[in-house]
Amino acid sequence: MAGMAIAGSALPTVTILNPNKVYAGVNSETLKVGLIGCGGRGSGAANQALKADPNVVLHAMGDIFKDKMDASHTNLTKVHGAKVKVDEERKFLGFDAFQKVLDSGVDVVILATPPHFRPEHLTAAVKAGKHVFCEKPVAVDAAGVRKVLEAAKLAKQKNVSLMSGFCWRYHEPKRASFNRILDGAVGDISAIYNTYDTGTLWSFPRQPGWTDAEYVLRNWTYYTWLAGDHIVEQAVHSLDMMAWAMGGKLPVSAVGTGGRQVRTDSLFGNVFDHFSIVYDYDNGVKGFHHSRQQANCENSYLVETIGNKGRAMVNCARNHHEIYGQNPWKYDGPSNDMYQTEHNELFASIRSGNHVNDGEFMAHSTLTAIMGRMAAYTGKRITWDQALNSTEVLGPDTYSFSMTPPAIEVAKPGITAFS
Repeated sequence: MAGMAIAGSALPTVTILNPNKVYAGVNSETLKVGLIGCGGRGSGAANQALKADPNVVLHAMGDIFKDKMDASHTNLTKVHGAKVKVDEERKFLGFDAFQKVLDSGVDVVILATPPHFRPEHLTAAVKAGKHVFCEKPVAVDAAGVRKVLEAAKLAKQKNVSLMSGFCWRYHEPKRASFNRILDGAVGDISAIYNTYDTGTLWSFPRQPGWTDAEYVLRNWTYYTWLAGDHIVEQAVHSLDMMAWAMGGKLPVSAVGTGGRQVRTDSLFGNVFDHFSIVYDYDNGVKGFHHSRQQANCENSYLVETIGNKGRAMVNCARNHHEIYGQNPWKYDGPSNDMYQTEHNELFASIRSGNHVNDGEFMAHSTLTAIMGRMAAYTGKRITWDQALNSTEVLGPDTYSFSMTPPAIEVAKPGITAFS
């Protein structure tokens, strides 16, 4: 896995291209970037991409909302000036904007739309032979995960780089901590406790002229078909670190609970405001996950790995990385901007031809979160095989601002059926 590089290693050096030579399928010295999804995370990723290499330009942009695209273009131009080379004819609006970006002559694409659209966009990007930065999560249902796994295989065949937005994999303190766990510092693991307890999120009040579809799409985090619920959209970071500590080993089943205690207004769509999931592994290890989005509560964002020789604490909120027990250790090395490191390493891989491919682990971590949601929504124990082979497909096949959004139904454990 790319995220398991040697701890404390320096950032990769950037190779300056010889314009007379083809590098990793890129036959131009300048790498052209296309941004698909111009919200805050997409704009941030574009900013980091433009900093990652001395000869990168933003070439095309795509979104369904003109105001989002215009704001992103303005802000990126203020920071990067001439590196933003997006002419008006390469500002694409609409649900097919992603394909127009892919067809515009870009070399690298940033996929940062709501997660529902990720499998289709990723598949199209890889088929087109583009290098990809793919935000997490990579899907909202198992059908999407299966598409992503196929796209990851195709990326290897086409020799294109595929990097995930699981940013902690690129944080030097985390790399040092998890490398020690994998090297046996806590001994045989018996349990991993992980949390993502935080406050409430943003929302956009309905404006005159908005259709039902536009309102839902602008407030996508509150709809399972668009976001996957917050265990998938947000807390998946903690579950990805659990997977990292397990060396990529997959849980065999999950059981848990969740619900809506305080976010009961229709403003919050159909998502839960808390989850509590127990994951079982075939070697007896248990993963305990807790996440919530509730205001005025104790926050927690950590992964604690417990073994027969000690325990390792990785506390994201406090930037605390320490191992207690027989092999005591505390990280005191350099930190880094993990978001920037992602793009530094992505562009270095493109330049060198040593392509990174995060596809398998990003898909498996996403499915781990989806499996937890399935267990909480149904109240049933869900196995990995059940989750992976689920026939559930969230959301419509075609999109327009005049469409009727999928019905909002809040899951009821013990009543909601698994499919």
